[in-house]
Amino acid sequence: MARMAAEYTRLGQGERQAIHDMTMELMERIGIQVHDERAKTLLVAAGAKADGVVVRIPEHMVRKALDVTPKRLTLYDRKGRVAIRATGYNTYYGGGSDCLYVLDHRTGTRRQAVMQDVVDAQIVQDALPEIDFAMSMFLPSDVDQLIYDRYQMEAMLNNTTKPIVFVAPDFEGAVAATEMAEVVAGGAEAFQRRPFATCYINVTSGLVANAEALQKCMYFAKKGLPQLYIPLSHGGVHAPCSIAAATAAECAGTLLGITLAQLVREGSPVAVPGWSGAMYNMKDMGGMYVLADSMGMTLEMGHYYGLPTFGLGGATESKVLDQQAGIEMTLGLVFQTLEGANILHDVGFMNSGMQGSLPMMAMANDVIGWIRHATAGVPINAETVDKALDLFEEVGPGGSHLVHEYTVKHFREAFYPKLINRADYAAWEAAGATSMADRATEMVADILASHKPEPLPADVQRDIHKIVEREQERVQRAK
Repeated sequence: MARMAAEYTRLGQGERQAIHDMTMELMERIGIQVHDERAKTLLVAAGAKADGVVVRIPEHMVRKALDVTPKRLTLYDRKGRVAIRATGYNTYYGGGSDCLYVLDHRTGTRRQAVMQDVVDAQIVQDALPEIDFAMSMFLPSDVDQLIYDRYQMEAMLNNTTKPIVFVAPDFEGAVAATEMAEVVAGGAEAFQRRPFATCYINVTSGLVANAEALQKCMYFAKKGLPQLYIPLSHGGVHAPCSIAAATAAECAGTLLGITLAQLVREGSPVAVPGWSGAMYNMKDMGGMYVLADSMGMTLEMGHYYGLPTFGLGGATESKVLDQQAGIEMTLGLVFQTLEGANILHDVGFMNSGMQGSLPMMAMANDVIGWIRHATAGVPINAETVDKALDLFEEVGPGGSHLVHEYTVKHFREAFYPKLINRADYAAWEAAGATSMADRATEMVADILASHKPEPLPADVQRDIHKIVEREQERVQRAK
């Protein structure tokens, strides 16, 4: 569901322009480390200058790339139906990837994640109505750590029909995940025409482009597949200690990826970062997931460039489902939605992304529903105005509309949360006097007991598992 109204803008046009000008000077005068020879060759052939590993890119190259980069990134579900139109201020929500630990809803304790947690996360994401796409959520400790992402991708494809955002630690993993998706789609051409999965490419920083990220960028561009190219920069570490400087550094890395992708194939869809550009947390060198100071900065620049954005919200630095978790989860979701993050991930993340919680995702499902209703456009038309005026006259001042057919027709349009409790005290007490965390835990247990994602055909399951087995055999030979 896309948002219809309500926007929040942190920067004025002049401020956006100033950060863009700073970004261009960074790219032209300072340069970016490009750690892949093919990528460097393509950039130099198009007009960039190389000094060893550092590449300086002139503004005309960037402008040309921006002119041909699509302003919309479209993802489908497994059935081939449009599920995400990432453009403008449309916002879609999903989980995150690769938490090392799970806050187990069964025991309330933190433990290392295993493959079953990845499967459970897909089932929950598939079932929750306000979650639009799925990610792995957990990094399983009980599979070969050299190819854990192949097992994640298999679990995602088997346990949700929603769009998938996957992460691959190496280039080979990105290729294997794409091959699995192509098997499900019925071939490479079918997947390219209606992609239901996209890769989240982690880049070292705004001014350092690592080889694996560059190789993935070129690979997906050549195949005409959408990608999320995400270099992050923090003031005091990757950039001077100011929000403006960190944002400019992040934009420089983003525009490098945009330029490279369009050199490989004009019209390649690319989404750009919608968070970070922050000053690093110097207090304890951690806790970078829920930040007030940088909120909206890179999203503003994504809108300035007219590009789809990959945001972050629904997360917390808390380690338990407490008041801090509720506050940070909600603030992140509200601000990122108002700022127009298109593909918003990490719902259910805790403790700087080290830990994930499925009950927290269930709680966020209610919050997302609330936000969507609170920010949606209000219909002003013949039904809501003219017919309502006639009804005022029919019922009369002081009359009751409670049992009128107009009320029966429209009352379901209001937001009715699944976990937020609106009962009076006596009813709440009679139902067990539960907290929202209690109810979320029960919801997750119910989903895992009853929800059955639509399975893939047996032959497709077999063929994607063969790719996982091939990858396992390959790494075994290399050991």
